[in-house]
Amino acid sequence: METRKFPRIGKDISLLGFGLMRLPLLASGSARDIDYDAACRMVDRAIEHGVNYFDTAYIYHEQESENFAGHALSRHPRDSYNLATKMPIWLLKNPGDLERIFSEQLKKCRVDHFDFYLLHNIGGESYDAALKHGAYGFLREKKDAGYIGNLGFSIHDAPDALAKALTWGEWDFAQIQLNYIDWDAIESKRLYGILAEYDIPAVVMEPVRGGALANLPPAAADILKDFNPDASQASWAIRYAASLPGVLTVLSGMTWPEQLEDNLGTMSDFRPLSDEERTVLERAGAAFLASGTIPCTGCRYCVDCPSGVEIPRIFAMYNQYMTQKSAGFPLAEIVLRNTYRTLNDEERPRNCVSCGVCVQRCPQGIDIPKFMSEISNTLAD
Repeated sequence: METRKFPRIGKDISLLGFGLMRLPLLASGSARDIDYDAACRMVDRAIEHGVNYFDTAYIYHEQESENFAGHALSRHPRDSYNLATKMPIWLLKNPGDLERIFSEQLKKCRVDHFDFYLLHNIGGESYDAALKHGAYGFLREKKDAGYIGNLGFSIHDAPDALAKALTWGEWDFAQIQLNYIDWDAIESKRLYGILAEYDIPAVVMEPVRGGALANLPPAAADILKDFNPDASQASWAIRYAASLPGVLTVLSGMTWPEQLEDNLGTMSDFRPLSDEERTVLERAGAAFLASGTIPCTGCRYCVDCPSGVEIPRIFAMYNQYMTQKSAGFPLAEIVLRNTYRTLNDEERPRNCVSCGVCVQRCPQGIDIPKFMSEISNTLAD
């Protein structure tokens, strides 16, 4: 397994990180119902092949991911893995919440310290809340007391917000969204550049854009396949992020063993992208953007919708439709309508009242009510 080491971190970190936010589920389909047996086998396989960075958060899998992390990782020697979790800033309401949540996380994860700890998504209102509650000072004290090895933050905001957050104090790392689409689309290039200026290593999230870059529209997929028939679409995206020298680890939220094996193969025999390959990816990226899909990563930060609309599921249906349509599939609309019928009445886009709650939560800044209206009109819902 390829590793990276930065002076601020002081230890070798696997270039592939295991994100514990899209774990396999039991048949119920509930996000809380993690298939512990299947997921543990994947964790064991990852550790066996040198993966030593595992990323969870208080809210993942409806607050069940940290419990799983504690169960799965405690079966291995503590020095064989690095555990990262995050403080949910938007849940801070009372003076004692920081201590309560942090203590709860230690207990759920079955550890006496976190190797990496982040303020979760310090953008927009969360930025103000973090300042109001003194979140940085609290976590700095925890680090000084030995409960945190490396202190950082994740951010889904503009470069100016990142630069402002870096003035709070001393940070060991930062987590940003970065992939070959968002390099320009959400200014990941500038985010990465700012971290480089401060000599702060980047942990990359959404390298495959919630799976979208592993399921490309045919026009984009053909460009990659023509150049290298043996390379998976996901491996192109993973290599893009991992080729940047300022990247500490690339997180992949893996659901299936096949995804893990593909990523292990990519990072165990890692080759940075060549200039020719970068040109190929630029062409594929342009074809992807031309397909008209919605830039949803399926993170589910937008749920629960006050009106009951099943936002991520609707976007997934619509993106499949747009991909099929761009490929000239004649039954694309029929497939969309048949899939749409699986939604309960209260989950459908016509129930959107444009309250804007989802927009405030969306890390991608998607105008969700606008798309809900368009999808409803498309289906004459």
